[in-house]
Amino acid sequence: MPSPAPAEPAADAPAEAPAESSEAPKEEKVEEKVNPSVRSLDFKRLKIWKAAEEKKKDDSKALKVGRRLSARVGDFFRPKKSEVSTPAKVDEHPPKIDEPTPLAPLENPAVSAATEPAPAEETAAPAEPAPAAHACHCCRGMSPTIEEEEVLQAVILADSFNKRFSPLTLQKPRVRPSLALAGVQEIFVICRSHAELVKAAIKNSKWSKPSAGLKIVPIVTAKETFSPGDAMRDIYTHSIITSDFVLVTGDLVSSVRIDEVVRVHKERRKTNKDAIMTMVVKESGVRHRTRSRGESAVFVIDPETSECLHYEAVMGYPPKKYTKIPREILNEHPEVEIRNDLIDCSIDVCSVEVPSLFQDNFDYGDLRRDFVHGVLTSDLLMKNIYCYIAKDGYAARVKDTKSYDAISKDILSRWTFPLVPDDNHPGGHSYEHIRGNKYIAKDGTVALSRTCKIGNNTLIGSQCLISDNAQISASILGQRCTIGAGSVIRNSYLFDGVVVGPNCTIEFSILAAGVQVKEGSRIEKGCLLADGVVVGPQARLQPFERLSRRHLGTEHNEEDEGEEDDEDEDDEDEDEDDPDALKRLGPDNNAIIWPQPSIDEDEEIDEVEHPTNLRLMRLGDDASDLYLSDVGSETSESDLDDDDHFDDSDPSSSVTSLPLANTSNLVQQADEAAITEFQHEVKLSLDRAFAEGHSVDNASVELKTLRMAHNVPLRRVREAVVTAIVNRIKIVESGGPAQRQEIAVVVSRWGDLIDKIGGVDATETIEVLQVRECCASSERLPLFGQILAALYQEDVVEEEDIRAWHKRPQSRGDEQKSATLQNNFQKCWNAGAFMIKQFDEQESDEESDEESDEEDTLAKQTRIKEKAAPASSTTTTHRESSENSSEESDDGAEESEEDEVESDELSENESA
Repeated sequence: MPSPAPAEPAADAPAEAPAESSEAPKEEKVEEKVNPSVRSLDFKRLKIWKAAEEKKKDDSKALKVGRRLSARVGDFFRPKKSEVSTPAKVDEHPPKIDEPTPLAPLENPAVSAATEPAPAEETAAPAEPAPAAHACHCCRGMSPTIEEEEVLQAVILADSFNKRFSPLTLQKPRVRPSLALAGVQEIFVICRSHAELVKAAIKNSKWSKPSAGLKIVPIVTAKETFSPGDAMRDIYTHSIITSDFVLVTGDLVSSVRIDEVVRVHKERRKTNKDAIMTMVVKESGVRHRTRSRGESAVFVIDPETSECLHYEAVMGYPPKKYTKIPREILNEHPEVEIRNDLIDCSIDVCSVEVPSLFQDNFDYGDLRRDFVHGVLTSDLLMKNIYCYIAKDGYAARVKDTKSYDAISKDILSRWTFPLVPDDNHPGGHSYEHIRGNKYIAKDGTVALSRTCKIGNNTLIGSQCLISDNAQISASILGQRCTIGAGSVIRNSYLFDGVVVGPNCTIEFSILAAGVQVKEGSRIEKGCLLADGVVVGPQARLQPFERLSRRHLGTEHNEEDEGEEDDEDEDDEDEDEDDPDALKRLGPDNNAIIWPQPSIDEDEEIDEVEHPTNLRLMRLGDDASDLYLSDVGSETSESDLDDDDHFDDSDPSSSVTSLPLANTSNLVQQADEAAITEFQHEVKLSLDRAFAEGHSVDNASVELKTLRMAHNVPLRRVREAVVTAIVNRIKIVESGGPAQRQEIAVVVSRWGDLIDKIGGVDATETIEVLQVRECCASSERLPLFGQILAALYQEDVVEEEDIRAWHKRPQSRGDEQKSATLQNNFQKCWNAGAFMIKQFDEQESDEESDEESDEEDTLAKQTRIKEKAAPASSTTTTHRESSENSSEESDDGAEESEEDEVESDELSENESA
């Protein structure tokens, strides 16, 4: 009886099998190829054991198992060619074996698909990576447990939630979010304004290609989303966050390795589940140009754990001189760092519960001032926030036009390497880097005149035309720009398709796509021109003006249909009715002038968005007329220079180091801190005196004590007193007598305090009254003349003091750099001139009165002489000759008058 037993020795001892070729039919050959491969498993296991014995020294090494485990195990089970003996050849007439059909898992499709006979060695080989290998008992326990890594998610807030770039953002989004986040696999882009344009930009970017390995999901929020807090609540509603995620803003420019921050955050989370956020910050110098003057913060950090113990926002204006730290922090932490030298990179690694905290607290609007401050000061949440101080890389946020200029300068100066124009350009353009940080498009389409001048730190896009004698310095020109002959472009940014006519001047301004500036026009610093605006010829734009196109007919409606942002609903206040304004824009203009930022007294406004504070964040405004005591808010004049600033600047101006390198800086900071503390104490003292009605003598004694305690100059005390008195004067809307009465009441009550603080210098008092803190830069500027007159009436200042002040050159404001401040100083000087004119008229009237009195006296004396002359002539006729009759008569008259006087005296004595 045929039996399967003879096949087993053939499998165990293949060398004894007959070596004959197989001539069997194809159907039978398939059966014979399958069965020996099945029965050869024991032989293969034996070979594996022998190989393991020969390599015992490698047994200690762990076997690395990847996702393709079956393939690697198959390779492991493949016998070496040198050890495989000649396989047994199949008999030409094999006995028929009555056995069941092989099971499906052991079948080999490759063998069944074969059409030609093959050697037995190749026949057994396809069965080696058989699926049954995973179920083999010899390899059990060899593969470790494979844990799939969590997908790292990121949330990009594409909206800025402010209007600092208006009207440039009317027809296009402010930024196209960067999607280059190291280690991130899934990105959610949160957008509200111009959502379709943002989606199109994402779709056309290289990060949307399958080869990028990113999943990008744009999410359009509701129109009621007005803050980052609203966006976070919308994220919670969509339930898209499943693990720790990276939160960044769309206007971020960064080369910081985010994956390293994520690793540190996750390691910390393993031991502290309450660590819900890690903020990325960078150290900065005092004059770092990317450090915002209008918005900064104080971080209180534990130096050992990097935990942020306290956070307090600091506005640029009014300057904040003190920060309040809870006493519990100092009690619980023996060592803390109070730092105001950190730039917030707006990069956060958050835990999955952060969106839910926004959902539970609807008053959280801003990520820092509301959320971070609220979490750190809450006694209920008990959560921790940490700081990651990045040592390498570049990170800054384009929050306003001033930071836009600063970051652009950093890119041109190559501080952001490898994010430079000649490499890794986000738009895919190619530029040639020339000495002096000049970048010219490589495509050969740029036409430069031989007589034009291209300064340092300048970028010129493709298809640009620069005409004869044109000058471009520290500026960026987009594609297809045309600069006319003799025009000058300094520290400005021209988008694609801008046309500048001949003999034009543009400084510290931003011109959007398609703007036309016609011949002879001048655009002053800080101007913003929206898409398609036309001005000129001979246009004259005032500093910091904002222009957009005048909408006509259906054009306005079509644009409004695609407009997702409602910025123009509130801000677009057209000045078309002002003929002078339209005349300044030139005869061919199509623009309207946006009003300057202002606030209503009854309106609640974010302190960051206050118009005065926004001045510190706009392009070209040095805010020299604002008093900023914070040393970190000072701005050097070199920051506003053009090419020379980049050629001769100290490299340390952009390095992230603290400005404490020498003793002079320490002494200067100590003096400024002492003055700041003194001013605060004086303010409190005067507030108490005003509120409690102290006498002038008592108030002056307290001020003298403060001055001696702080060792400050007398002028500082005078400044504080005069400023406090002026601020105490209420502004009467009706003006006139009521306003004069209000001024007289305050000055008569507290005016004497100015001269009782330790010295009298009336001329200095007038100077202090004129300075920006009192009148020149305040709403009380129209009251300068009336206040000066009240001080004159109370004898605090005299006429000579006013004349001496008026003669000084600084009273005219000639030393002031700001045109606005110089104009205000001139107004005060004119008020003083009017008072001096009144003094002169009064003196002339008094002189005329004195002259009239003298004339009356002389007339009386003449009449007396005329009456006395006849009597004297008759008495002296017989004693004197006729030749001397006139002289003798005069002498006789005098003698008679003397006799009369003597007789009168004698009569008086007798009566006495």
